[in-house]
Amino acid sequence: MSSESNLAQIGVVGLAVMGSNLARNFASRGHTVAVYNRSTEKTTRFMEDFGETGNFLPAETIEEFVSRLERPRRAIIMVQAGAATDAVINQLADAMDDGDVIIDGGNSLFTDTIRREKEMAQRNRHFVGAGISGGEEGALRGPAIMPGGPKESWESLGPLLESIAAVAPDGTPCVDHIGPDGSGHYVKMVHNGIEYADMQVIGEAYQLLRFGAGLEPAEIAEIFAEWNKGDLDSYLIEITAEVLRQVDAETGKPLVDVILDAAGQKGTGRWTVKQALDLGVPTTAIGEAVFARALSSSLDQRKAAQGNLPSGTLAGFEELGISREDFIERVRKALYASKLVAYAQGFDEIRAGSEEYGWDIDRGRLATIWREGCIIRAAFLDRIKEAYDKDPALTSLLLDPYFHTELSDLVDAWRDVVIYATRQGLPAPVFTSSLAYYDSLRAERLPAAIIQSQRDFFGAHTYQRVDKEGTFHTEWSGDRSETKLN
Repeated sequence: MSSESNLAQIGVVGLAVMGSNLARNFASRGHTVAVYNRSTEKTTRFMEDFGETGNFLPAETIEEFVSRLERPRRAIIMVQAGAATDAVINQLADAMDDGDVIIDGGNSLFTDTIRREKEMAQRNRHFVGAGISGGEEGALRGPAIMPGGPKESWESLGPLLESIAAVAPDGTPCVDHIGPDGSGHYVKMVHNGIEYADMQVIGEAYQLLRFGAGLEPAEIAEIFAEWNKGDLDSYLIEITAEVLRQVDAETGKPLVDVILDAAGQKGTGRWTVKQALDLGVPTTAIGEAVFARALSSSLDQRKAAQGNLPSGTLAGFEELGISREDFIERVRKALYASKLVAYAQGFDEIRAGSEEYGWDIDRGRLATIWREGCIIRAAFLDRIKEAYDKDPALTSLLLDPYFHTELSDLVDAWRDVVIYATRQGLPAPVFTSSLAYYDSLRAERLPAAIIQSQRDFFGAHTYQRVDKEGTFHTEWSGDRSETKLN
């Protein structure tokens, strides 16, 4: 029941589904919550629908909203990223006092968060960019939360966020202070990039089982449900089984068959790949997943190509010389291996970003936060946490002894599946690129020596040698002599 006699411990600006569910989550934990939306009709509707479920203090203006918050004031913004977020931040800052905390809980670009934190610090306001994962259900029941910003803000904000966050099996709340300024939104961005790769590689496994082995969606649903009991235990595997069980009420067909095969995206995957390019981090699994979504949505181009591009000689399933049971198991292993690569690449990008921006992100602790509440929660995150706890400077997650042993059991099947997909003409970009990345890591020599030679030939870009120190250039257009430059 709403009350005017007390002040709120937390406020929520923006009452669309995510903001509404976060406000309800706070209230369900016993907190008084101030709520505000630019459209007063939405605030009124929220109170009509949920006002009796908790202690909410509605406001019609920003000034009234701020006046309903106890000090230090804490307000979470859940509005559209970009200009709308900037506008609300400035309105709140104008109405707030020194030491008050503004939290952006949306999917903002981390560089915007860095800028906003500096601007608010100049006004003696604390600004926190908090990544929040778990979707609508997570916001209501318990999300994974990744707040950045000033350490001082965590002192007052931490207990509130811990009270609404998901809880890992060992009782640890899935929230922690990530680091300064934009670090929280940065790790949420990479989280979403991993999510893109995870979803794509699950789709590739489905594609192989459906159009390679000829299984029906209901059969594949049971396979995914079984997989979810073992190494692949994860939220995305779980919901994929549910999706594949769903039958369209109108046509009686599997729902997956009547959904247009054009995947949307809101930008965080692209941001992850762009940042990886800027940092020189090879996130090939994430990149291929982003490109796969883009290609799926190129409907005119795909329509023009269907039936008009030569396929070469393709193999039917029987020609692969393998039973369906063995094929299913090999796809499972390839899926597991490719997922490990996606997570390893994501954690590599987090390490690189932490070093670039001076954030000192604890990757083991981050794996703890992702164990529950978020979209990429998976059983093997416990193993990832253990890997970084043992070696915080781990060069690659794939080199951890546990995952090294796992990969030794997966790699043969992984290679087979990439071959099967190629022989059947079925696209598997993340399976394939992940294996290429893995083989590139383990190769003694890469073709980069040819590339450096070419660069030196046409642009005098120089090269280094394996047998002596220094930088060298060959006079390619002259006598082909080599010069040591330093």
